[in-house]
Amino acid sequence: MTYNEKLADRTREIISLTQENVDEKLMFGGVCFMVNDKMCLGVIKERLMVRLAPEKYEEVLEIVGCTPFDFSGKAMKGFVYVETDVLVSNEQLTFWVNLALDYNKIAKTSKKK
Repeated sequence: MTYNEKLADRTREIISLTQENVDEKLMFGGVCFMVNDKMCLGVIKERLMVRLAPEKYEEVLEIVGCTPFDFSGKAMKGFVYVETDVLVSNEQLTFWVNLALDYNKIAKTSKKK
């Protein structure tokens, strides 16, 4: 399983500034960051996967480098990919991490199997 470990490290560092209850799970061929037992962000190959408020979905798709999350071939509203080449600065990455963390506060916890 290969994914951009540098992007994962940068993401991990930003999350750790404000969050304590963070777990990592290998999913989707990458690493997903679970915050408060909820999927929040991930690094899938060379892209950042962001879970965000569904009402912001269409708005963020207009941002350069953002595309629908379509892991199974069908776009999932509320999840997007962000290309690594638009995450050069910490400010750019922090924008996306904070977008996911903001939604994480109100997101429902996944059902445990």
